[in-house]
Amino acid sequence: MDTPPHRWSDLALHPVRIRILRAIAGAHRTTRDLAAALPDVPQATLYRHLATLVRAGLVEIAEERPAGGATERIYALPGGGSSPDPATLAAATREDHARWFTAFVSSLLSEFTRYLDRDHIDYTADGVGYQQLVLHLSDAELAQLAQDLGALLLPLAQHEPTPERTPRLLATILLPTDPPRTDPTPGNTKGPA
Repeated sequence: MDTPPHRWSDLALHPVRIRILRAIAGAHRTTRDLAAALPDVPQATLYRHLATLVRAGLVEIAEERPAGGATERIYALPGGGSSPDPATLAAATREDHARWFTAFVSSLLSEFTRYLDRDHIDYTADGVGYQQLVLHLSDAELAQLAQDLGALLLPLAQHEPTPERTPRLLATILLPTDPPRTDPTPGNTKGPA
């Protein structure tokens, strides 16, 4: 791959490419599927942006199969989808993680944009929220947090769709941040610049 990691976000943050990544997120799609999901995008434009995402490694060809004398390609997000398993994560390179994270964030941006495009939105009634928290956790506390979240969310993730249940997207990002810088004056701390 010859695309520097810092360029992946530039490649992904294009309105059509964001929509392609959103359509592929969590699924395997053919070009026919993508054309149906993006009916307002001319076919040549769709193919061009899809090819760009494949070359950059933000989308991969998961399968090829014969279809009426031609070869049909099935596309997916790299790493097995938007949530790679622990073994895949452990074996991934920094470049892999940069590509996957770019696709993940692009998909979130697409979802929120689609929400904002609705005819009627009510942030409070819809339960919309986004925030950043810095948690100071030991390794043991982090492990406990993961266990507690799993115990809370796993039963909810197994709910079957019903007319009373609205599909709601919950996305999580957890990563270490830089510690606050300390001022040379004793007892004085400053947050990150």
